[in-house]
Amino acid sequence: MPGAPAGASGDGVADVRTPRLTIGAVLTALRDDFPDVTISKIRFLESEGLVAPQRTPSGYRKFSRADVDRLRYVLTAQRDHYLPLRVIKEHLDALDRGLPVPGTGSPPAQAPVQGPAPSPAAAAVPAAPADTGTDADALLGAADFARAAGLEPGQLADCVQFGLLAPDADGRHPAGDLPIARAAAGLARHGIEPRHLRVFRTGAEREAGLVEQLVAPVLRSRAEDARARAADKLAELSALSAQLHRALLEARLRDLLRP
Repeated sequence: MPGAPAGASGDGVADVRTPRLTIGAVLTALRDDFPDVTISKIRFLESEGLVAPQRTPSGYRKFSRADVDRLRYVLTAQRDHYLPLRVIKEHLDALDRGLPVPGTGSPPAQAPVQGPAPSPAAAAVPAAPADTGTDADALLGAADFARAAGLEPGQLADCVQFGLLAPDADGRHPAGDLPIARAAAGLARHGIEPRHLRVFRTGAEREAGLVEQLVAPVLRSRAEDARARAADKLAELSALSAQLHRALLEARLRDLLRP
């Protein structure tokens, strides 16, 4: 798992362990690397004892960055090493105690340790990826945004012209739009220019309208936790929509390779 080790100081470990993320935010942090992960999957891994988020008084899960890294460790071990959950749990238990990973196969990196106090394995907690949500609202100037996305200035201007990106009145872009810009940059390298991507924007707007109809009743509730429940529902629906879109596209493209 990439990233500089976190937890090198007491303050760093405390920050990594502070439970502040909803399950929806965790899903957002993971789904770029694990497109098939769902809220149900995260809940299942919790039920199997592989992660233990804290609960609010109203019963909602709150995850720390260490919890996210732990989930990333589990999902990577499953995907890249085909390890069963029982074996992954043995590895995590060993790492929690500062012991060597049992057996001959080893997952890719040290996992964060759970519990209130740091342990010898805590120094190996990888930092959360820079684009996973904390600074999504931070604003970048056009030049910095284009550089971070891998876009030429003209390509960035085209993305704005064709409605893929929307800068503020001062021409600044939210960091949360970087995944869109990076995808546009990657497609441009294959000859697909921003003007060709309006169909994606139109499709996304229609999907968002459909999801909004499902989430709106939750937001209208007067319950104190209505917004948190809406965020969780929105994240799960978004992930499922992305999964469906990807599956349909891959199925269609497979037809091109058939004799």
